[in-house]
Amino acid sequence: MRITINDLREMKAKGEKFPMITAYDYTSARIVDEAGIPIILVGDSLGQVMLGYDSTIPVTMDEMIHHTKAVARGAKNALVVGDMPFMSFQVSESEALRNAGRFLQEGGAQAVKLEGGVTMASTVQRIVGAGIPVMGHIGLTPQSVNQMGGYKVQGKSLKAAARLMEDARALEEAGAFSVVLECVPAPLAGLITQRLSIPTIGIGAGKECDGQVQVFHDLLGLLTTFVPKHAKRYATLAETMSAAFSQYVAEVKARSFPGPEHSYPLKEEVLAELQSQVH
Repeated sequence: MRITINDLREMKAKGEKFPMITAYDYTSARIVDEAGIPIILVGDSLGQVMLGYDSTIPVTMDEMIHHTKAVARGAKNALVVGDMPFMSFQVSESEALRNAGRFLQEGGAQAVKLEGGVTMASTVQRIVGAGIPVMGHIGLTPQSVNQMGGYKVQGKSLKAAARLMEDARALEEAGAFSVVLECVPAPLAGLITQRLSIPTIGIGAGKECDGQVQVFHDLLGLLTTFVPKHAKRYATLAETMSAAFSQYVAEVKARSFPGPEHSYPLKEEVLAELQSQVH
């Protein structure tokens, strides 16, 4: 049975921590889903880890819908959340609602995520009012990286911390079912978590959050160039894959692959008849 936003509320009420992870295609979604992870985020981080962009800003709605559809086909139990990309919700509330609807109608998601706090509260309320669950996202919001001056921890000063608490309350009041806290000092994230009735999901925000989210490629060690401070590698699959590819190359060159077990036979009489005709 698929996880719902009510299940997440119950988890918070019981003090039960939960994981969330990103996925971007059918195969990864199936693996994540079968592992029992309750929430899959089709993050706009696909721009960097799947499409090779320098940031999330170039990602389009069509690209997000394309990947969300693939994830939705692979996930049978997890709540699938589509990440609304840059400029898909900032122009107007009507456009935000239309694009949020695309994630459910075309993409097969059950909810959407969007960045911003107080300034996006009315937009969140409009989307929720149309029956579309919304996950908020405050703290370090990658789509605003140019405004923030880089990927930096947010909420370190008294003024900035108070603003984040206000953002969190505004999202809750607007009807968001949860809120992601990214790169927020752990004590502040803990305080926000205590004061909200909806679940918080941390990424670089400490262990007091109700849930934790990690990027698929970071967790599995698929990227070799940079590992964020908040990421933990549970495997080094890039090394495993590289070794497998090297072995494949060597076996092909040595003619040891494919072997008889990888090939299909032909009856000897058929082969003999064919050989006799090759003249």
